[in-house]
Amino acid sequence: MLLREVEYARPASVGDAVRLLAERDGARALAGGQTLVNVMKARAASPDVVVDLNGLEELKGIELGPDGTLEIGAMTTYTEIVESAEARARPILGEVCAQIADVQVRNRGTIGGNVCSNDPTNHLPPLVVALGGTMTIRGTGGERTVPAEEFFLGVYMTAAGPGELLTTVTIPAGKADGFASLPIGRDGTCIVNVAASLDGGAPRVVVGCVDAVPVLVRPESAEDDAVRGAVRAAGLQPPDDVHAPAEYRRHLAEVLAVRAVRAAKERAS
Repeated sequence: MLLREVEYARPASVGDAVRLLAERDGARALAGGQTLVNVMKARAASPDVVVDLNGLEELKGIELGPDGTLEIGAMTTYTEIVESAEARARPILGEVCAQIADVQVRNRGTIGGNVCSNDPTNHLPPLVVALGGTMTIRGTGGERTVPAEEFFLGVYMTAAGPGELLTTVTIPAGKADGFASLPIGRDGTCIVNVAASLDGGAPRVVVGCVDAVPVLVRPESAEDDAVRGAVRAAGLQPPDDVHAPAEYRRHLAEVLAVRAVRAAKERAS
């Protein structure tokens, strides 16, 4: 289906982009376009103005701080994360980005677009929550920082509201992380995915594809039984669809959580 006519804006700065988004009720930010353009084609979204962020160099790039903290610009592509020497400070980031879709999508899709679309089947929302990330959001009134676990509010809904723009994803230092998933086909989205992170104590386990937002679970220990029990006790209510019934997704969440924590333990050792 062809796109309907839409106004196009290419701001010269982040300030200009925020102003455009704030002034026009029907404005939408365009990052890599891997989600927005497709939903526009399907007429599931009909913005009046598309604000193209691709010319904003200040939203791109990865910086590694002296304490190991990663500052990732929202317009940084998956491929750039995969190939970045700085991002190897938290290697799970590149490993997971390398699993997303295919080469064409990875060359265009961005970390900001992935987390801001908050499709429940996306790879990165559970991962940034598990890694203890924070999100920097800029609006006309200035900047604010939101913990990743508070950023995701519902299907296609995040804490970056109308007239606001995600500028940076910050990932603290750490290397003991794991990720496990069951995709639909080689390059498809996941039936369930799970990210886990260890920081010397109980793991942070985050389950994706089972709710409108990533589900954070805190097992008492990294032992298999504790991880399974914590996921089971979370009372997950995943959807039934053509790919899997809810009961299978609940079972899969336990299995993949154990695998993700085991992967994190292996990396820690």
